Amino acid sequence: MSRSPPPRIYVQQTLALVKPDVVHVADQIEDQILNSGFTILQKRKLQLSPEHCSDFYADQYGTPHFPSLTAFMSSGPVIAMVLARDDAVAHWNHLIGPANSVIAKKTHPDSLRAKYGTSELQNALHGSESLAAAVKEIRFMFPNTLIEPLPSRLEIKEYLNTYVNPTLLRGLTEVCKHKPFNPCIWLADWLLKNNPNEPKVEETE
Repeated sequence: MSRSPPPRIYVQQTLALVKPDVVHVADQIEDQILNSGFTILQKRKLQLSPEHCSDFYADQYGTPHFPSLTAFMSSGPVIAMVLARDDAVAHWNHLIGPANSVIAKKTHPDSLRAKYGTSELQNALHGSESLAAAVKEIRFMFPNTLIEPLPSRLEIKEYLNTYVNPTLLRGLTEVCKHKPFNPCIWLADWLLKNNPNEPKVEETE
């Protein structure tokens, strides 16, 4: 029986918006974000103009709810956050729940939109629908952000073989030679002292 390959873990970024109707409970929402395994990389509070809202929601232009959406999103300050974790887009959308808060209260009562939203319009939070949308929206809210591409599997393997494995092999060899009482602590100290990225500087008289 063949063994299945180990799961591949990607660290993604996604955009979260705390909408005007729930800015007053933003601290509570932020606590739940952190408790759900996300790291908040960037955060800012800002007031969007109707024009900014129109640009941000340009893909919904022409829909019946577009005027009320832009009016609502420009009615007060919002809090924009860049969230990071493995599979961040999917995890964030699962955490906030369905777009319509009325439906969310019935089908996903533990979701953030069920807890804090009141309608389809005033649904408390925004989440990017895809990774491509996340990149676009993060750049919109944080223009100076540099979103680095994920390294390929080959690049990761090459980095490990070049920089990590040789040092780790030397360290494990030293553990076998010295046979310390606590090998894990001893190896950790050895790696700190022999970090190839921090070359030793010999003092000369």
